[in-house]
Amino acid sequence: MANIKSSKKAIKVIAKKTEGNHEFAARVKNNIKECEKAIAANDTAAAQDAVKKLQKNIDKAVSKGIVKKNTADREKSRLNKKVKDMK
Repeated sequence: MANIKSSKKAIKVIAKKTEGNHEFAARVKNNIKECEKAIAANDTAAAQDAVKKLQKNIDKAVSKGIVKKNTADREKSRLNKKVKDMK
């Protein structure tokens, strides 16, 4: 455990940021699952909405450094392709 006051504060700040990052990563994963469910149910409108929401959240995650850019691009590309193939 840290003894210096600034170190104690830094530990609290890091914990708070880590928690926020985990929540954001979970949100992205849930969006992917939601999109996959809509695709499996063959619901075009819901799938398109889910992909749009996913792209927004995944781009935010990339800008915050939570998800790597290539990983995000790959996920977006795969899901877009699946939605287009539904038609």
